[in-house]
Amino acid sequence: MQHAENNDHVTQDQRTIDVEMDQYVQNRMHTNEEKIEEDNKILAEFGDYSYGWHDSDEAGQAAQKGINEDIVRAISADKHEPQWMLDYRLQGYKAFVAKSLPKWGVDLNDFNEQDFKYYVKPVDKQATSWDELPTDIKNTYDRLGIPEAEKKRLVSGVAAQYESEVIYNSIQKELAEQGVIFTDTDTAVQKYPELVKKYFTKVIPADDNKFAALNTAAWSGGSFVYVPKGVHVTIPLQAYFRINTPNMGQFERTLIIADEGSYVHYVEGCTAPLYSTDSLHAAVVEIVVEKNARVRYTTIQNWSNNVYNLVTQRAYVRENGMMEWVDGNIGSKASMKYPACILAEPYAKAMTMSLTFAAKGQYQDTGAKMIHLAPHTSSTIIAKSISKDGGRSAYRGLVKIIKGAEHSQSSVSCDALLVDDFSRSDTYPHVDVRESEVNMSHEATVSKISQDQLFYLMSRGVEEKEATGMIVRGFVEPISKLLPMEYALELNRLVSLQMEGSIG
Repeated sequence: MQHAENNDHVTQDQRTIDVEMDQYVQNRMHTNEEKIEEDNKILAEFGDYSYGWHDSDEAGQAAQKGINEDIVRAISADKHEPQWMLDYRLQGYKAFVAKSLPKWGVDLNDFNEQDFKYYVKPVDKQATSWDELPTDIKNTYDRLGIPEAEKKRLVSGVAAQYESEVIYNSIQKELAEQGVIFTDTDTAVQKYPELVKKYFTKVIPADDNKFAALNTAAWSGGSFVYVPKGVHVTIPLQAYFRINTPNMGQFERTLIIADEGSYVHYVEGCTAPLYSTDSLHAAVVEIVVEKNARVRYTTIQNWSNNVYNLVTQRAYVRENGMMEWVDGNIGSKASMKYPACILAEPYAKAMTMSLTFAAKGQYQDTGAKMIHLAPHTSSTIIAKSISKDGGRSAYRGLVKIIKGAEHSQSSVSCDALLVDDFSRSDTYPHVDVRESEVNMSHEATVSKISQDQLFYLMSRGVEEKEATGMIVRGFVEPISKLLPMEYALELNRLVSLQMEGSIG
């Protein structure tokens, strides 16, 4: 993140234009609306969001706001952690206090770390079956379809995090018998301490950036995955993260190790209720791809529009390893998310494919980072964004090829689709090549859904709404085709939902 700090220079004139444009869009969208109750006005600002219900909140109401060293120590004590983990937490908290908020990217002027609840424990112990969960929590996951996916064996294992804790975790018996570990990170600290200690903060140091430091201090839940040598997990592992409490801070910590010659596909999804106050999601994902191994990490995040999504994700790729990030960012108030790959040894490969959707009131600042440290390494970045109703999307990327990483190659492609005249898309590429014997390319396009395209389809009998959907689905297809069928359908459905009412 630190490599692009000076890229986003916005003049005062441009800020004024942004404010006026946003006001114009709001006035345009709300012309002739009937006066409604204040709470409904607040919810209306967030648009049509299908996951915005919330459950009873006794645990959340009892939790206190704010973060300090006593809170950090209390989290560790409640989890009965070893001293070495508490030491990591305190190191993270010290770095968090010392570091300032980013002055680039999304607007964090209203962000206050003391506004959030850092530890909400919804259940006393993890469930071994869905029926063991409290009724309201179980009903939430039933509505999300997670138990059904497990029952139909669409996934190899399921982890469900609710607030600060993984409340349910399972893995297919045959995978466990092959030595695959898929559990929550809290349990891994207790059951596999040497393995966790070997990798924890090694890919993303505790002081990497302000929000990674905050996660190190306050982390809770997340997934721990270890795939032994030569084992292929052919059906995805799935994790689902749900925020229920107002002003909640969710800080899952995910650690994935793919040993030599192994393969795993990990899929995560995220939702949260609609509230008039903000919540925070600041996850950390560390991935180690050993020699000849392959990892695919797929995210479909559909946060509500009151969530700051400020995450750090990074993979360390060894010889002939392959890392793939497939990233769908549909919701949130503001996102800063740049999946990164360190190509540490010869013939390491990496790819990121991301889709960002920025609607009214959203600022999606996303991208990718590729660091080439060895010869014959290769990387591909494909970034797509859709902006509507005054939403703002930005691609922010880094490609770095050091001296000595000869015969490396990297390709960057950024495509932005603007649905109207009031939305915005920006590109902030950062390319740092220190070796002459490399192949580097970068291209960027910005396009609109034109009246000519709509007329062409409508003249052949396609209704306007469906014509718009066809254009958008075609734009999204390079991302959706990489997803398992069920997730591709969900991504297309979410995009279609967001697009409703955008034309005409």
